[in-house]
Amino acid sequence: MLTINAMPRTLTGKEAGRSLSKEGRIPAVVYGPKQESLSLSLSLHEFKKILRDAGESSVLELVGLSAPLQVLIHDVDLHPVTSIPRHVDFYAIEKGAKVEIAVPLSFVGESPAVKAGSNLVKVMHELEIEADAANLPHELEVDISKLAKDGDQIHVSDIKIPAGVTVKAEMEDVVALVQAVEEEKEEDTAAPDMDAIEVEAKGKAESGDETEEAA
Repeated sequence: MLTINAMPRTLTGKEAGRSLSKEGRIPAVVYGPKQESLSLSLSLHEFKKILRDAGESSVLELVGLSAPLQVLIHDVDLHPVTSIPRHVDFYAIEKGAKVEIAVPLSFVGESPAVKAGSNLVKVMHELEIEADAANLPHELEVDISKLAKDGDQIHVSDIKIPAGVTVKAEMEDVVALVQAVEEEKEEDTAAPDMDAIEVEAKGKAESGDETEEAA
């Protein structure tokens, strides 16, 4: 299990962010159904590495407190321009309780249909599951090699689910499919019929002459 060092903090609000930023740290908070809310600080460098390697669906252990805490990353506030984490919310996992979480899907293999030029349509990018903290997978693999021709589909039932994990979606839900690439219709760029235009113009002229003679 991945671990990250945490330190209690007393500063809050923008003052905490500015002060911790100078030290290469970011503010965080941990809470849960049986966990009193705690204000913490983390090493920005350490947290960025964990976020990159483990994502938000892995169980982490906060160390450096009075007792280690198993947590999930519940929310990360990112800078709108640099995407650098500015604040983290951790959800403390209750021992023995099951956890519901959305696990990312990883598409692996090579589809014969896609190789031949068809489009791969990913209907799902993550899957809701329930499991004990110890059994939570980091990701679930989706093998697209079975997509041999246009119209073929992969359903939730086709995904290999680890033992101890319950899927919250319907087994017949579509995860991915392949479809033919639609050819763009060529615009009608034919030149206008000049003879028809000339006849129409001549007709209008003759009509005008008749009107003048009648006058």
